[in-house]
Amino acid sequence: MIPYDPYFGYQHRYEESYAGLPVIEIVPEDEEIPDPASVAVRISSGWGRDYPIADAFDVLLRRVDTARVPALVIGGWEDCYGTSSEQIVGLLADNAARFPGLRSLFVGAISSDEAEISWIQQSDVTPLLEAFPRLERLEVRGGTGLRLRPVRHESLRMLRFETGGLPAVVVRAVGACDLPALEHLDLWFGEESYGGDAAVADLAPILSGERLPALRHLGLQDSEIQDELAAAVASAPVVARLESLALSMGVLTDAGAEALLGGQPLTHLHTLDLHHHFLTDAMVARVTEALPGVEVDLSEQEEAEEDEGEIWRYVAVSE
Repeated sequence: MIPYDPYFGYQHRYEESYAGLPVIEIVPEDEEIPDPASVAVRISSGWGRDYPIADAFDVLLRRVDTARVPALVIGGWEDCYGTSSEQIVGLLADNAARFPGLRSLFVGAISSDEAEISWIQQSDVTPLLEAFPRLERLEVRGGTGLRLRPVRHESLRMLRFETGGLPAVVVRAVGACDLPALEHLDLWFGEESYGGDAAVADLAPILSGERLPALRHLGLQDSEIQDELAAAVASAPVVARLESLALSMGVLTDAGAEALLGGQPLTHLHTLDLHHHFLTDAMVARVTEALPGVEVDLSEQEEAEEDEGEIWRYVAVSE
């Protein structure tokens, strides 16, 4: 499987490393550019930078041998809550021939001190998959305006959507894609109030695994319906071939954990990530005892809050 940077909260903007490579940011005043084959290149604007991201992209094209760039990180842009994502996707897709070696791409590496995740306006990212048939890793942060159309992509091995509200149309599109090489899939569902309107039924093609023969890691995370997702996963055909499973960052309770333990065996997993959960101490002990050979992450045990008789539980990333 492709090495994956662990979750560092929503503060990680990939300024130091990405895809196993040190990150070098390209800025307009740069005169010397290091060997692009040995780094991940980052471009960004806004947040203290007085130039538009299009200028940084132009510098990248003029001063870097882009044919040798293996990884690209798109950080903040001058109006991250505007419509610039469509422009960025267009710039990348229109210049795809200049990046024949590109294998890893992150669009929207923007942390909460720059913009809350719900403020990040994305767009249709399908052109990136169409323009880069040899891309192996695509990661996108921000769900507002995010769209995807069903495609077939022969090379993609990792697909990640980090959102505080993942549109159901994107979930359905992922399930309708043919991704024969995909090993790693992460979906952060977020909250309905921020556009996270996906239901368990939208995941049926993903959980069947029919179009994902190489899948080894599945992350269904950051969800208000985490118990329902756990119950669906308990009988999902795709689970039998997984090496790692993440049902973390959401509002998982004892009911969801009970369904998970009562379903198909999970002892074949190397790791089970349940961090940021609402399990009782007794259920934490049960899960641990039931999976002695599995590395289970049960950190960040949260407590529900009560307000005027109502019980509130919250996902890790939303606004």
